[in-house]
Amino acid sequence: MSTENTYVPPKVWEWDKNNGGKFASINRPVSGATHEKELPIGKHPHQLYSLGTPNGVKVTVMFEELLALGYQDAEYDSWLIDIGSGEQFGSGFAAINPNSKIPALLDHSTLEPTRVFESGAILFYLAEKFNAFLPTSGTQRTECLSWLFWQMGSAAFLGGGFGHFYAYAPEKYKYPINRYAMEVKRQLDVLDQTLATREFLAGDDYTIADMATQPWYGMLVSGSLYDAQEFLDVKSYTNVLRWAETIQNREAVQRGLRVNRVWGEEKRQLRNRHSASDFD
Repeated sequence: MSTENTYVPPKVWEWDKNNGGKFASINRPVSGATHEKELPIGKHPHQLYSLGTPNGVKVTVMFEELLALGYQDAEYDSWLIDIGSGEQFGSGFAAINPNSKIPALLDHSTLEPTRVFESGAILFYLAEKFNAFLPTSGTQRTECLSWLFWQMGSAAFLGGGFGHFYAYAPEKYKYPINRYAMEVKRQLDVLDQTLATREFLAGDDYTIADMATQPWYGMLVSGSLYDAQEFLDVKSYTNVLRWAETIQNREAVQRGLRVNRVWGEEKRQLRNRHSASDFD
């Protein structure tokens, strides 16, 4: 086997600031704030700081679904965090999320403001607070939480693995693309076999498990993520396609997909969200 292009790791790893492709400027091996910047605060109890990526969309969809059910106490302000310019490393944002990743939530309705970070944790927090989209007990609740945590653990292989090497890496290499494509197809098969026997991931009811999974796997099969439909042969996952279409047709989901989105069609963008009238 040829070793001409084989990478030999050094004894001690060193950070190459110019390596990393599209997101090289915002990736670094240390944590914490890089600059002082306070976060804006709106008039509603829930202040969300986010971006319309799959992880951000999970939470804006949850808020819009809660409002659609009539939970007026779920009103929220959602502020754009421009990760391309490093706003996630501002002191205000890092104080809410020490991991400096979107989304991050500050709930001012509690005695002392409650910070919640990690998209799955935010979904769970809101579901418990409003007693919605999460079964209250029994095997259905456990099933819902199992799928929620499945998504949180699996999406790293889809986004950071396949998505990075297939769509964003500065150079294309066969091994990582094939390795992560195989894993993504395995995950799609897991979903497809499950959805062959039920309407939604946890059973007959739409839950936070679906809200967490749809922005990644649903958008992937519908062509809104990585432009990899043909490469992954997504048309073969008929149950995932049916599930994705069902969810994407929900009005609350359509609204949630627009929040903190600053690319694509102008009519699908909403930089910041402060009230339902912002969608008009």
